[in-house]
Amino acid sequence: MEQKVTASRHLKKITFIDSINFEKLHEFMKNYQVFIHPSCYTDQRDCEGGAPIAILDAQATGMPVISTTHCDIPDEVIDKMVGYAERARREGMLALEEDSENESDPFLRKGLRLAVDGTDPQLLEKILETDVEQIENRHGEGAKVLSAGGTFAPAFGMIGTLIGLVNMLSNLDDPTQIGAGMATALITTFYGAVLANAVFLPLAGKLETRSKEELVIKAMIIEGIMAIQSGDSPRIVEEKLKSFLSPAQRAKVEEAKEQAA
Repeated sequence: MEQKVTASRHLKKITFIDSINFEKLHEFMKNYQVFIHPSCYTDQRDCEGGAPIAILDAQATGMPVISTTHCDIPDEVIDKMVGYAERARREGMLALEEDSENESDPFLRKGLRLAVDGTDPQLLEKILETDVEQIENRHGEGAKVLSAGGTFAPAFGMIGTLIGLVNMLSNLDDPTQIGAGMATALITTFYGAVLANAVFLPLAGKLETRSKEELVIKAMIIEGIMAIQSGDSPRIVEEKLKSFLSPAQRAKVEEAKEQAA
């Protein structure tokens, strides 16, 4: 993609980023107008998984996001974790050291590194769960901002209406101004209701939903790493991770396995 952008002579207007500290992300986003997150998938298959954390972080800063279909879905996590379990069972945990270095997911990469290093299982689980708690808190802050907007927008609309009514009443001696004054007073209530129910609250709900989906992915990764470290068979690892899925998702996993076979 970077080659295509370079060829189109738009490289000066577009910045490609790999990873950036969240504390610096908000300041970084101020220099740009939109965040674009393409996926590596070319088909538009039905995806029920969580959005990548980069999208959630960008949304939390208020940055408009353009994204293609993302398939960071549970069945792909299951396939990846089962593959790691099979290799660890055949060659031992140290065989996953190379895989941990090549893993693209920072959270999974961190977990694999700790497991390969022989970290105590309870300590490993505690470290990963702390990371998940921080992710949840960070996403919650973004949702709170939008929820607050949904709460206060109607109130500000009513304040605008009251101000408009005061102006209208001050011009009662001129009947031609009453209609215009009333319209101006009522339109602010309309704007407040629209902003709250069509913008702020739906965005807050969507962000919370995506955050929950992302946390499910993280919980599956933790469960998979703990199972691999404890020496569970690939079959057991798969069944443990499938317990996170809904019946419809489990059916999709089984269908995908049958097609692959």
